[in-house]
Amino acid sequence: MPTYKDALKINERYALDNDKEPSAVKLLMLHHANMRSADLLNHLEDEMEKETYDKFLRSVNQYVVDNKPVQYITGNEYFYGHNFCVNKDVLIPRYETEELIGYILDLKQSYFKDQPIKLLDVGTGSGCLAITLNIEDPTIDVHATDISQKAIAVAQQNNDDLKGHVTFHHGDLLEPVKGEKFDMLISNPPYIPDSEYVEALVKDHEPHIALFGGEDGLEYYRRILQEAEKILNDRYIIAFEHAYDKAHQIKKLAKKHLKQIRIIQKKDMQGKDRMMFILKKT
Repeated sequence: MPTYKDALKINERYALDNDKEPSAVKLLMLHHANMRSADLLNHLEDEMEKETYDKFLRSVNQYVVDNKPVQYITGNEYFYGHNFCVNKDVLIPRYETEELIGYILDLKQSYFKDQPIKLLDVGTGSGCLAITLNIEDPTIDVHATDISQKAIAVAQQNNDDLKGHVTFHHGDLLEPVKGEKFDMLISNPPYIPDSEYVEALVKDHEPHIALFGGEDGLEYYRRILQEAEKILNDRYIIAFEHAYDKAHQIKKLAKKHLKQIRIIQKKDMQGKDRMMFILKKT
């Protein structure tokens, strides 16, 4: 059997030659060897065990040849420091979405002070937003909806594994919680226009129901804003993540469907408009 060092070097080159990220190969090695980066450094000259090596090679081929995302091979992704289970039934949590968490927590504190609030996450997917907010601020009574029963199952597993206390509701957007009232509504809904090009790594593996947002990419923002005040208290916050080029259009939708509001637009770390916060004036 090759050493960890040789196996890593050969397969990183294999990835590069096929326009793939060599860093993904290292992640796969760490996963199958059950090591951290520091552990691997101490074992680079050791021979790999055959079973570990065989599993590693199969997963490298899944990534390089089958174009399967690394997170779906390993079955997990870290989000805001928490380890979330992911599979083909849910979107892979993105690093950029972590920024949304920080803004929501800050706004909650400044707007509602220390009072407990009830929050709804619409289209929860893996549950990364809902569960993280509940873990980071246990005073938030977090509820979440998703139209996919399979996604709800993944989110519930993450909630159990991470010892969260989120209540999940199966159904379309706000439909499952009609009759209830919330102080905050947050959502990172599908927002890719149906006809827009999406790289194969994403389009061929991640669930389309979590990616595409209708002809203009605004279908779900439109539907949420039309119904939002039916499930919100008189004083509320709505928080969205959105495509970098849709801020103006979503702002127009918000002003059309909601009255007496203040809109705060935030840029991501790349300087692009990616997060919108709608506050009801009181």
